Amino acid sequence: MFNGIIYNQGEIKKILRRKKGINLFLKSNLKLKKNSIGMSISCDGVCLTLISVKNNLIEFYLSNETLVRSKFKNITIGNKINLELPIKFGQKISGHICQGHVDTIGIVKSISKVDKSYVFEFVIKRNFKKSLIEKASILINGVSLTISKITKNGFKVWIIPHTLKLTNLIYLNKKDLVNIEIDILSKYIKNFFNAKK
Repeated sequence: MFNGIIYNQGEIKKILRRKKGINLFLKSNLKLKKNSIGMSISCDGVCLTLISVKNNLIEFYLSNETLVRSKFKNITIGNKINLELPIKFGQKISGHICQGHVDTIGIVKSISKVDKSYVFEFVIKRNFKKSLIEKASILINGVSLTISKITKNGFKVWIIPHTLKLTNLIYLNKKDLVNIEIDILSKYIKNFFNAKK
């Protein structure tokens, strides 16, 4: 479990592509040791298992299932990745409860500045849009945000300067892809009432 509050990033240094997945190598300042191997780490919102640590280079294996559901099939060397360690029992949750199970990919439709903040509009597939709830939480590239408005083809969020400074959302441009995890409570409530109909 994660809470979508980002303090660390990693940079993709190496990608080994396989027929049924990839091995991803990131350079990071996370304080990890060999006994950290097997730990789950949120990488741009995707829960991945750490399989090696060497000289600040951390390695993950991504299956085809992960590649199909996330933006990782389009990543390149040099990309910055938001990193979050799993929350510990008793730790304060500043964002929201996140599983690291990405639902779908979103596309940046527009970015506009309002005062010191930025409004991002994202387009998502229609079958996922039905689970969105205005003012509910949403995870974008591993960052906990709030849906400010549901649009015809997706949704909008407001992002403050502090969040941009600490995350890779600052590098987003129009038509870029992002990983999206819809708030688990929103999904369960929607499914419950749909099943009642």
